[in-house]
Amino acid sequence: TAHRRYRAQREAASAMNALLMDNLPGVRQIMAFGREPHEDLRFAQRAEDLRQGTLGVMRVWAMYSPAMAFAASLGAGLVLWFGGTLVIDGKLTVGDLVAFVLYLTFFYEPVARLHGLNQMLQAARAAGERVFDILDADAERSAPRAAEEKAGETAEPAFGDLTSTIFKKWRSRGEVVYENVGFSYGAERVVLKGVSLRAQPGEMVALVGPTGAGKSTLVNLLPAFYEATSGRITIDGRDIRSLSLETLRAQISVVSQEAFLFNGTVRENILYGKLDAGEEQLVAAATAANCHEFISRLPQGYNSRVGERGVKLSVGEKQRVSIARALLKDAPVLILDEATASVDTATERLIQEALERLMAGRTSFVIAHRLSTIRKASQILVMLHGEIAERGTHEELLAQGGLYAKLARIQNTTFIEESFEKLEVA
Repeated sequence: TAHRRYRAQREAASAMNALLMDNLPGVRQIMAFGREPHEDLRFAQRAEDLRQGTLGVMRVWAMYSPAMAFAASLGAGLVLWFGGTLVIDGKLTVGDLVAFVLYLTFFYEPVARLHGLNQMLQAARAAGERVFDILDADAERSAPRAAEEKAGETAEPAFGDLTSTIFKKWRSRGEVVYENVGFSYGAERVVLKGVSLRAQPGEMVALVGPTGAGKSTLVNLLPAFYEATSGRITIDGRDIRSLSLETLRAQISVVSQEAFLFNGTVRENILYGKLDAGEEQLVAAATAANCHEFISRLPQGYNSRVGERGVKLSVGEKQRVSIARALLKDAPVLILDEATASVDTATERLIQEALERLMAGRTSFVIAHRLSTIRKASQILVMLHGEIAERGTHEELLAQGGLYAKLARIQNTTFIEESFEKLEVA
């Protein structure tokens, strides 16, 4: 009973903490929609669940502890009653009776400690089960490294950090091939259907299409964030499933639409791409990412704190810091997931310049909604319903007069995704 009540208390505490983790970062949205009373009620319900769980635990021990104390007192009373009768009958001396009472004290003290230990064990057991639920979850696969160590030697990387130690075993040239790749969340939800493509080293591959077409899933298969359910993906002819996750992901840099920064300094966030980079490398990466200038204007420069999730920086500034981090990593394959979305024109130009420097000499996969960011792509893949509907360069696709050509005519300053939605409605 105690264990069950402790587990209920832990689950209630977890639910309340999860609500707080949602509400604190989203306080502006709560205020903007006037949902303070609604959130107050939700928090009150979670707090009441925690209160009831705590009271349940306290009720158990409120009965158990007095019961243990009563048993100890009853034992002492029985010894005094029985021993007293023996003393009166002359069968036992007073000294012997006192000795028995002392022995009884020595006996019940360890029992009382065991009672307290049991309470601690029940609480630890309930907390431990929730920890083991996480520890027992399926870990990411990590392929044997034997294949890596048999690989031929490649050119040394530009930098000598921990990442480059992996590169000494093998550094990709950046040739990426998808061979009839499929992916699904169970039999009911198929996301990708037999996708095949080849990206030569240094090429830029652009992916366009409506929401749900499978663009993000396609690129997320490359660093093994998901596992393909059919087909295979190779880098320089090597199946990515034959590589350990450390080696595979050392070849790939990712710049996402929502740049994530850790709650530390600007320096720490950029150095996350290469932990032992020197000051010159740090500044060079920041300059190439068009963020050195605004960083220099911060109160403490590179040592200025960015706040939780980079709240002290604008969206464009956070994006450029994430680009600097990717530049410092110096990986041969690059994934850009709508990296210029949700910024103004001036900021987009700065980000675009930084991205052009980042993509130079790297195999790049770019998910974009603006034609201006993909006109120079080596190949553009138009995706619909998990398949590649069209492929070619910007000029080739315009000449074909297909979906992409219609999009180009529709779009002036709007996003490609919005244009797809207009076509589907039509």
